[in-house]
Amino acid sequence: MGEPYYITTAISYPNGKPHIGHAYEAIAADVIARHRKAEGFDVRLQTGTDEHGLKMMQKARDLGTTPAELATEMSGYFREMCDALNVDYDVFIRTTEPRHHEATQELWRRMEAKGDLYLDRYEGWYSVRDEAYYDESELVEGEGGAKLSPQGTPVEWTVEESWFFRLSNYQDKLLELYNSGDFIRPESRRNEIARFVEGGLRDLSISRTSFDWGVKVPGSDNHVMYVWVDALTNYLTGLGFPNEEGDYARYWPASLHLIGKDIVRFHTVYWPAFLMSADVPVPQQVFGHGFLLNRGQKESKSVGNVTDPIALAETFGVDTLRYFFLREVAFGQDGSWSPEAIVTRCNAELANSFGNLAQRSLSMIFKNMGGEIKSDLEQSEADAALFEAVASGIAGMRKAFMDLAFSDGLDAWMKAVFACNQYVDEQAPWALRKTDPARMEAVLMTLFQVVRDLAIAVRPVVPSAIDALLDQMGVAADARGYEAFEKTDWFAVLAASDYAVEKPQGVFPRLELPDDQAEGDAA
Repeated sequence: MGEPYYITTAISYPNGKPHIGHAYEAIAADVIARHRKAEGFDVRLQTGTDEHGLKMMQKARDLGTTPAELATEMSGYFREMCDALNVDYDVFIRTTEPRHHEATQELWRRMEAKGDLYLDRYEGWYSVRDEAYYDESELVEGEGGAKLSPQGTPVEWTVEESWFFRLSNYQDKLLELYNSGDFIRPESRRNEIARFVEGGLRDLSISRTSFDWGVKVPGSDNHVMYVWVDALTNYLTGLGFPNEEGDYARYWPASLHLIGKDIVRFHTVYWPAFLMSADVPVPQQVFGHGFLLNRGQKESKSVGNVTDPIALAETFGVDTLRYFFLREVAFGQDGSWSPEAIVTRCNAELANSFGNLAQRSLSMIFKNMGGEIKSDLEQSEADAALFEAVASGIAGMRKAFMDLAFSDGLDAWMKAVFACNQYVDEQAPWALRKTDPARMEAVLMTLFQVVRDLAIAVRPVVPSAIDALLDQMGVAADARGYEAFEKTDWFAVLAASDYAVEKPQGVFPRLELPDDQAEGDAA
């Protein structure tokens, strides 16, 4: 069993159906998990839904249902999205589960035992939409002089009895955490949070009495916990906390919390402070990714450009969407998508470059060699140079993926694909068939080997298509992780078996732009 690697997404707030941002984060987390698995890590991926809070209560009331019924229905949509996008999670957590209430109440008791909680009265600006408190100095002016949060959401003046957390005690410890390594990534987010904390931290209101849809505060049943205390604890709940043996002992502290840039403050200020207070180790890293914009605009119901990610995957293909999201966007920055961009990028790279390379190579082996695999053929300098170029591209991809630089990694992979296509053009095996059949066979066997290597390399991103390709190449299901690159005798073993290449089926079909998705139409 390899080194443990525990990755989480943020848990989604299910007061609406999943949108493209939820899909982007889930896909990125899944690619990270599959890549680490391919590298030999013992990976655990957790996602789920954050179901308490005033927003859920209000939404349920508006719909004439109960918060519990709404939460169950909506949580189901998020699970469906993960399944539809081939997100291979180990745990799907719901904060309404009894085990989560138990874990959160235990964290509360530990913070209380530390002397970090006290009862007082809260007076201040609260955004229901963000489930966040804001200082007067952070507010911005909206239309008609309305006060808005920094995110542009309405705030209301709130006065009620509340439990407070002594966040002010943790300013120096947090700054020390930020300065000691890569706790917050990318660096732009780290700098932003460090400046916020350096400006001074006020104690945080962490309970509410004005509604009851949440985790009850131990010993204060008329209080429910502030939704962020409740939500953040999910990362521990899924490991069996407060039982500190088993999964918790193996996987905590988390290797990576992957979250949207808009909730970095909660994960890098409040969460580590709560954990320090409870004497629980802090996670190793929090990565705040950017937004995925629709033709350069943030998706919102008011603009009318909200995209159903499952419908998008049905239109263009799940693997296509996964590849596009990671290839198109520099991870950590905002990126933009459009139907045209998906079609252009994925036709050029998946269909025309790699898909065509694989299809041509297997077709020529099927037609010109009867599908037979032959090893120990004479290798030329051009063959050796191609093997080297492909190995170099794959090494570059793996290194970049370890650093979460997916676009760079796929760029390195594509350079290797281009090297293969150039090799095909230069060697012209279709001409060699008449002039030098032995050399043709050497060329086709070289191509068979590099296609297999490129396929295994990119499998974490496009797993279904690659598995369909590797099935056609006789590559065993248990030989598709990166350890397969170390097995130098695989080709001779395959050649010695009775395996033969059948007529191949393409795995990356060319995409067409749907009629209703043309530039300027509603996406």
